[in-house]
Parts: sequence; C-alpha cells; structure tokens
Amino acid sequence: MRIKLAVCAAALAFLGTDAVVIHAQTSSAFADSTVAAPVSTPPPAQSSGPSFRDRLYFGGSVVFSIGGDVSTIGVYPMVAYKLRPKWSVGLEVGYEHVTFDDFDQSADNYGGSVFTRYRLLPSIYAHAEYQMINYEVFTSLTTSDRDWVPFLLLGGGLSRQISQRTWMYAEVLFDVLQDNNSPYDDWEPFISVGVGVGF
Repeated sequence: MRIKLAVCAAALAFLGTDAVVIHAQTSSAFADSTVAAPVSTPPPAQSSGPSFRDRLYFGGSVVFSIGGDVSTIGVYPMVAYKLRPKWSVGLEVGYEHVTFDDFDQSADNYGGSVFTRYRLLPSIYAHAEYQMINYEVFTSLTTSDRDWVPFLLLGGGLSRQISQRTWMYAEVLFDVLQDNNSPYDDWEPFISVGVGVGF
C-alpha cells in the first residue's frame, strides 16, 4: 500500500496586487467657459470573477514507506488551476529514493503527472491522474536498467473545511492500467491524507 502525506499551500502573495484602471470622460466641446463643466462620475468597477492568482493553488506531497523489504521516501511538488469553482487541473513532478533491504541496494525514481479534480459535493470530489514514472530496475545484483511505467489513477476523496481556505482531505486512487512493469501489486490502493490551502 502506498501512502502519501500531503500538504497543499496557496503561496500566492509573491504574485503582487491587482491593478484597476478606470476610464472617465470629462470633456465637453460646447461647454460655456464661464460655467464649470459637470464632473462625471466613473461607473463602479465590475468584478469579472476570481483573478488568475486566486485560481492557482500550490503544494505537494511527501511519500513515506518504511518497513518490510522496501523503504521509500519521496517528494512531489504540484501546481493546479481552477477552471471553474468545482473543477481544477494540475501538474505534479516527483522524485523518490528506494532502498531494497534484501540485497542492500538503492534506486532513484522520478517522473510527473497531469491530473484533474471535480467536486461532486462540497465534501466529496472525483480525481483522475495520468502519471509516468521512470524506475531504476535491477537486472542483477550489480546491474540495473531504467524503464518508464505509466499509471492511470482513478478515484476520489473526502474533504472537510477547517477554516476559510483550508481543508483536510483523504483520497484513495486505483491504477486501472496495471502495467506489467509496475512495482505495485494489482489494484493496490494509492492513499493520500493531508491538508490543502486554496483547494
């Protein structure tokens, strides 16, 4: 079973503040020079919805798997964008270091994914993710090769709001491709638990 402990942070302050430009016309070609021209009041600014930075959220996850024959530690930073209030898409890259206790070897794996999430209910969302990971595969005790392994992860999660922009969540995904070179058992769940800000 693969377990991710994730923390999503909306670190958006560095993107700067919004600028509002108001255009007003105050000229009159036929105004009497002895009479003050009326001052026109600009119309109130109309909101066009959340800004680009308000639609972004950043974060990532840390993977721990300790015990048994294999130990893993990894990091997976991510960035996502809300296309709609309930629908977002994102990118994730990652690296993990794996230690094989049985024959005293270690490997370095890396890759990335694209994903989408849709809120079905305020506390329930669906998740789909296509992932490609480059694994170091040992062909003997002293030699290794590298192989790209695809995953199509489908599932969903539960989330609970704990402040205005902060959520706790738990997510379960299953790989439906079941590639022959996958290091995971068939239909082994991918479990993530964590806190998200801006999600």
